[in-house]
Amino acid sequence: MDITPAWLRERGLRAVLFDLDNTLVPYKTYGEAPQGLLEWLEALKEAGIQVMLVSNGSRRRVRYWCEKLGVPGFGPAGKPWFGFRKALRRLALAPREVAVVGDQLFTDVLGGNLIGAYTVLVPPLSKREMGYTRLVRKLERWVLQNPSLGLAAWGNEEFDPKEPRQEPTISKE
Repeated sequence: MDITPAWLRERGLRAVLFDLDNTLVPYKTYGEAPQGLLEWLEALKEAGIQVMLVSNGSRRRVRYWCEKLGVPGFGPAGKPWFGFRKALRRLALAPREVAVVGDQLFTDVLGGNLIGAYTVLVPPLSKREMGYTRLVRKLERWVLQNPSLGLAAWGNEEFDPKEPRQEPTISKE
C-alpha cells in the first residue's frame, strides 16, 4: 500500500496490474479484505489510476475478489506468457504506462518485463503457498542473491517511492 498515486504519476504510470494471491490477499483466503486495502484501492481509482487483477488463480477465486475489492480482473491468466497483453488491451494503454505489482519473480516480474511494463516485486503476504511455488521461491532467492547472473535488475529493486523510474530490463528481441 506504499504505492501512491503520486509515486505512479511521477513515473508516468496510469494503471496498475496486480497479482492477487500473496500480493493483495494471503493465498487461499476468503472473507474480508485486509485492513486498509479497500481504501487504498479506492484512492488509486479516485486519482485516475486504473486498477486490474491479473491472476493465475481460479476463475471463481478471481471473480470473488474482484467483486469484493471493486476492481476488474481475470484468471487464470497464464502468467508470465499470457494475461498481461490481454490486460493492456482492456486498459487501452501502452506498456510503459502500466505497472505490474506482484510477489513472484518468474510470473509477475518476468511477465511484466516481457511486455515492457514497469515492475514492482513485493514480499509475499504469507508463507502459505502451493508446493510448486515454494520450490520456485528457492530459485528466486538464488537468482536475486546472485548478482553475477545479471538478473537481479528484473524489477527486484527495493521498493522506494522516492526513486526515479527505471526502464524494464528485458527486451522483446
